[in-house]
Amino acid sequence: MAEKNYTEVTIMGKSYLLGGNENEAYLQRVATYVNGRAADLSKTQGFLRQNQDYRMLMLIMNLADDYFKSQAQVEELVKKQKALEQELYSVKHELVSSKMRQEEG
Repeated sequence: MAEKNYTEVTIMGKSYLLGGNENEAYLQRVATYVNGRAADLSKTQGFLRQNQDYRMLMLIMNLADDYFKSQAQVEELVKKQKALEQELYSVKHELVSSKMRQEEG
């Protein structure tokens, strides 16, 4: 079993000790991403006037939105990859068939 790594991160001005299988650099990267999304939301007019629960809900919703949009992009790229692999297979098959006809003729 992998050893748990612990690192202190700052998220939205508060320090947290996080533990997990990921390395410190990864945990810091995640915290930086969360802070960036929180900063983006803070620029939205009226956001900072909302209560803490609403601000956290909006942050969570935005992070979930990022996740689902990324998943959709991955799915689209996988479809494109499969289509390109099929096209490559067809081209290779056509090339082999051409060579065989050329050798016969």
